[in-house]
Amino acid sequence: MNVPKALRGLAAACLPALLLLMTGCTENIIVLDPKGPIAEQQRDLIILSTLLCSIVIVPVLILTAIIIWRYRDRQGRKAAYTPHWEHSTKLETIWWAIPILVILALGIITVKQTYALEPSKPLESVQKPLTVQVTSLNWKWLFQYPEQGIATVNELKIPKGVPVRFEITADSPMNSFWIPQLGGQIYAMSGMAMTLYLQADEPGKYWGSGANFTGTHFSKMYFDVESMTQDSFDEWVDGIKKTSPALTIEGYNRLSEPSISQAHGYSAFPQGLFERIVNKYAASHRHGKSSEDAK
Repeated sequence: MNVPKALRGLAAACLPALLLLMTGCTENIIVLDPKGPIAEQQRDLIILSTLLCSIVIVPVLILTAIIIWRYRDRQGRKAAYTPHWEHSTKLETIWWAIPILVILALGIITVKQTYALEPSKPLESVQKPLTVQVTSLNWKWLFQYPEQGIATVNELKIPKGVPVRFEITADSPMNSFWIPQLGGQIYAMSGMAMTLYLQADEPGKYWGSGANFTGTHFSKMYFDVESMTQDSFDEWVDGIKKTSPALTIEGYNRLSEPSISQAHGYSAFPQGLFERIVNKYAASHRHGKSSEDAK
């Protein structure tokens, strides 16, 4: 079949752009700019997996372009005509052995890292973990700090270098809690309390969001994350206690109604509110906790 020269030129021009998109070479890829130990390990796993896959993908793409160019229909073509050729042990070995070895390597690495990065596994640190109870609402996030006795909406502040133990649930359709520069996402589900450990190693402001479709305003379910020194964190907690109102059961019921919200805080919240939210839909089931802990 004769391919018009203009079409061949367009394909040749688009190929570099296509390869660029396939390799993910775009600016501001925050998952490749980790700010904590979990995100660093996940970044390394992404890069290693990509390099291993490239062992197969890159040669295939190059050979595809060469074959298309070499065996294109043209006058005076001198390609060898071998209608009875059907097998080459050497070629069969190459194109079966390499993918098998790559898949085995990927499988071993993925299994090892999956166990190492178990979300409910506590992080090794001399610092005592900070507990934050997270509730996904339509269309906002409620953060409770049980040890500090405060709560916030769409605003998360944590001390740098301190492991954070997130307990995550939902009083809305299933969502996914995600802070890309600190670690991977984990589902927020009604009737369940999932456990996720993350840590920020340096001060800064990061982006967090809901990564699961939950209706009309799901795109507004993002929140600000700020890592700060312990002294600054303590000052922030004191400021919330002095300037913000308390969250009541009636106030929570209004907050849980579908709506968007600006970031704000509460100086107190009803005792056992998080457990009440979890038990609202089903018996308590906690990811990463024993049955005695759940009781």
